[in-house]
Parts: sequence; C-alpha cells; structure tokens
Amino acid sequence: MLNTTIPGVDTHCRLPFFLAAEEWIARNLPEGEYFFAWQVPPTVICGRNQDVPAEVDLGFCRREGIEVYRRKSGGGAVFADRNNIMFSYIAPIAAVATAFSGYTSRVVDALRALGLPAAPSGRNDICIDGRKVAGNAYWQCAERSIVHGTMLYDTDPRLMAGALTPSRAKLESKKVLSVPARITTVKSLLPDLSLRDFLTHMLSHVCDGQLTLPAEAHSEIARISGQYCVEDFMSGDSAATTFRLDGVGQIGSVMLLNSHGTIERVELTGDFLCHRDLAAALMNLSGVPPDREAVAAALGSEAIIAGLTNRQLADIIVR
Repeated sequence: MLNTTIPGVDTHCRLPFFLAAEEWIARNLPEGEYFFAWQVPPTVICGRNQDVPAEVDLGFCRREGIEVYRRKSGGGAVFADRNNIMFSYIAPIAAVATAFSGYTSRVVDALRALGLPAAPSGRNDICIDGRKVAGNAYWQCAERSIVHGTMLYDTDPRLMAGALTPSRAKLESKKVLSVPARITTVKSLLPDLSLRDFLTHMLSHVCDGQLTLPAEAHSEIARISGQYCVEDFMSGDSAATTFRLDGVGQIGSVMLLNSHGTIERVELTGDFLCHRDLAAALMNLSGVPPDREAVAAALGSEAIIAGLTNRQLADIIVR
C-alpha cells in the first residue's frame, strides 16, 4: 500500500479538499492500494443520508466556528479537529465487508504494535477496551472502494458533545448517555507518545511505499471539492420518522406518490452503509406501485444497504 502525499497543500485545508483528493485518486491513479492521512480545523462530517439538523447542533457549531459538511459515504456524523487524524484508503472495488476488513485489520495491527488492545467493533468502529477510538465509512467511486475514518489521538470533549446530537435510541444502543462517554483517545492511553510520532508510526506500519501526486492534480481536486459545498448536497433530504435496526443503524423513509397513485420518489435518511449507489437504486422505483412485492422486484436482488435484504428494505419503504 502506498502512502500518498500531496505537495504544497496547506495544512489548514478544509474538509472538501481531502474528500475530493480521494475521488481524484480513485479516478486517476493506476490500480493499487493508496492511503493518506490528513487533518482539518474543527469540523462535523455528516453521512450522505443523514438528517443533519437532527444529528448536529447547528447553532452551537456556528457560535464555536465549527464547519459542517456532508460526505458521499454513509454512516453517522463525526467531529474532527487538529487533535485527531483522518485516514483515507482507496483500493480496488470490493464488497463492504471486504473493504472494511482490509482497512481495519491494518489499522488494528498498527495500534496493537503500540501495545493497545484494539479490535474491530460493530458495523464500522475500532475500539480499545470497548470504547471507540476510530469510526469509518465506505463508498464506491469509479470502480474503486473508498474507506475513510477518524482516529482519535486526542479530542475536545466539550466541542464534541456540543456539536453532535445523536438520537437517544442510538446512544442507548451503545449503552452510553453521551457521545464522549463512548470514546477513548490514544493520548489518554499513551500520554508520552506525541501526535507526530503516532502519525509516523501509523504510516510506516500501514504503508510499504510512498507516492507524490503530480502538481497538476491540484486544480482538478479543487474543482471536485466544490461539489461538497453546493447547498442542495449540504442540506440533503429529511425523512419524517426514523427507527433503529441492529446491524443496520438508523433508517427513515418517505414515499411520495404521483397523481396516478404510483411512486414519484423515495427518500431515505439515516446512518446506514450502502453496498452500491443508493440514489441510482431508488430511481428505479419511479412509476412503481406502492406495494411490497413491486418495490422489492424493482430494487433487484443485489443488496443495497449493508445488513438489510432488499425485501426488508421494501417493507421499510412501503411501511
């Protein structure tokens, strides 16, 4: 796996630049595995299908100067700042489970090499002694798998607790009362290990070579980054009601019918993870009668949402 560096990049670049860099790598570099680390100013990063006002205290974020963005991968909202590190992993296309296991096994091994009893947990977390130290999300781009996630070297618990407002059901499913209560940090466990030394260790353990992106990539990455700032993408859709399923996460559905009584469109929100393009799959429901069998047939046999069959998804949509 190659550690991919971007020359001349301002260390204070905003989140969209790094998400766009993932896309550029996925679309332009030869087949292989690529990995890079990055940091951002205080930022909340929401999953593609989340109802942002329900998961984020936008007023608190405005007052504290915390930026809020939506990514193209699924999963839940996370808080990042320059006390923690973000990792990006780009690899040949694979199923969700394969992409996650390839990435998390390397990260877990690197943490264990420091003497930390790290282990994968749940759908997309890495934990130490049962407390979350890293959260990850996944999506497919240009026939590549992109996995990215947070690594909590350290964090500001006041900003994290104030910015993120997950549902009570989500917290209760983790058997905690607040976001900070379910996390741990590398610094709290290894106080003598500096952030720089920690990052050097992770990169050297995970990667076996280095690649520098060409200078001409910068302008194209900057162009792609604009997609993450479009208001329609930022605001997303809001479902009327949501509920939580073990192994899937939060999911909510709204089905809108046209004057003929068939489906005009379906909107899903939540922190679930997708095997394939959700928007494209839901477009297939346009003009379909609003009954379970017809919806299930239109969704096809290839699973769309991780942990959920398409027949189960049809039940949720029609419900």
